[in-house]
Amino acid sequence: MEETLKRIVSLVITLVLAFSTTSMAFAGTGNGAPSGAHYNLNIIGVSKGKTASMDSNNGGRIFVPLYGKTSIGLREGSTFQVIDGNGTDANGASFQLPNPDPNNDGVTEYSVWARALGKPGGSSTTTTCATDLDGALWCSVYTSVLVRSKGQSQFSDISKQLLYIYADIDADGTIERVPLFDSALQNYFWSYDNNGLKLAQLRFYDVSSTVP
Repeated sequence: MEETLKRIVSLVITLVLAFSTTSMAFAGTGNGAPSGAHYNLNIIGVSKGKTASMDSNNGGRIFVPLYGKTSIGLREGSTFQVIDGNGTDANGASFQLPNPDPNNDGVTEYSVWARALGKPGGSSTTTTCATDLDGALWCSVYTSVLVRSKGQSQFSDISKQLLYIYADIDADGTIERVPLFDSALQNYFWSYDNNGLKLAQLRFYDVSSTVP
């Protein structure tokens, strides 16, 4: 009887440790984001425009107006890299990133997580857009909205909003899913609409996300 009880206690301890380890793995960093290596991109809201050249900027930061819209052009490449970090001028900013879903099967090659930082009260809205061969503009019906509330800021998965355009581009009454750099559209960019948000922090992780 005593030996059986010891085995039961040992089994319970093993299960508790296994559950705790699994929970820690899924908990990630404790701020909502996955754990592990990632590329960090800071989108910084500033009250005054920047005049210095920021081409080939490898600092992982893009400056945007504290209030108003700016365009962040997207370029396909094998790595994540800020090409033009100045989003406060007429040309807007530019960012390079890999093709997120070459087969358009709804499973991404990597995922994007974001959170709002800085003084509470600011917010931003990011919409993925592109043009068709006729020059018509198409923007996704889904947007990423970041709001800086009081307390600790949590990351959320915004892969669906930033890596795809959902729009009825063939006018058949059905919304299509178009991943970044798909040949159906061209000139992909993020339309970043800032409303006082000092810092939007984006992290690109080598983990997949599944989108509808």
